[in-house]
Amino acid sequence: MEVGHCYLDGNADAVEFCPHQPYHHVLAAATYNLQEGDQPTRMGSISLFLVDAQEGQFELVHQVETAGIFDVKWSPVGGSASPLLGQADADGYLRIHGLQSSSDAPKVYSLEEVASQKISSSSMCLCLDWNPSATSISLGLSDGSVSVVSISESQLAVAQEWQAHAFELWTASFDIHQPHLVYTGSDDCKFSCWDLRDDPSSNSVFQNSKVHKMGVCCIAKSPTDPNALLTGSYDEHLRVWDVRSISKPVNQVSLRLGGGVWRVKYHPFVADVALAACMHNGFAIVKINDGGSEIIETYDKHKSLAYGADWQRGGLCGEGRGMSAAVATCSFYDKLVRAWIPQNTIV
Repeated sequence: MEVGHCYLDGNADAVEFCPHQPYHHVLAAATYNLQEGDQPTRMGSISLFLVDAQEGQFELVHQVETAGIFDVKWSPVGGSASPLLGQADADGYLRIHGLQSSSDAPKVYSLEEVASQKISSSSMCLCLDWNPSATSISLGLSDGSVSVVSISESQLAVAQEWQAHAFELWTASFDIHQPHLVYTGSDDCKFSCWDLRDDPSSNSVFQNSKVHKMGVCCIAKSPTDPNALLTGSYDEHLRVWDVRSISKPVNQVSLRLGGGVWRVKYHPFVADVALAACMHNGFAIVKINDGGSEIIETYDKHKSLAYGADWQRGGLCGEGRGMSAAVATCSFYDKLVRAWIPQNTIV
């Protein structure tokens, strides 16, 4: 069931619901535009929406112009006093925005840049992730390198950096149960892990180059099972890994989703359910079982590359058999952001 939709001014590539109370209704959507010419420029924006799925509210309340954005992520719950939104952009910067609100005007929200750090003068920042305590941010760059940036009282500093892959690094994700570990995936088809305590510039925990047939686009650690991890690839497969033997992870399940798996998000409170953005094949909700995995719902209301996807935190919405957390999705060339409620009950 559709909640609402909006066409943005730029190509939409990321959507993220705020995980912090009382801001679960705040949705950030990011864009990237390449202006070609003798001196190409990459511009973008972040838009804030207020989303109340039960009441059918989907309202654009704020927009800020930026450099072209590849990824945005909110700081984790418990890690910062107020919500912070990290931005990885084409100018090689990590930028941090604070969410501003007014107690006198309940629909007035805005973003204010509170910190920035130049990560590279020659490469683009393609992805970011926060560690659970919001004291570090990992970034993947277009030259295959990783930077880990420390954040303290809005002060940013590059703490570690190393050459992790040979090509574009599309995902760099902290292990939420063991935050000294960072997982990376790249266009070189390698899925790797690095220990921040053990000089990652010269040592990897593992590098798997045999399983993914094309580039690795996304990585998500299960919030409930410390041994389970998902990877998505251009080869159209979502893979379930057992990482209890961290030096030799085991690929337990491979599920073909019919399009390159660009983003995957575990459900915020239902174990073993995930949402995937499948590029040329829309979006899929997947149930991950012990003996395998299955697609339980697909969503095809977008007519362009499916890039961004996220679950709304908070309560369930819908009626009849369709009780679920709401979902936001976005697609690239048609510049479309949608909020919707899955048809199937997911509890």
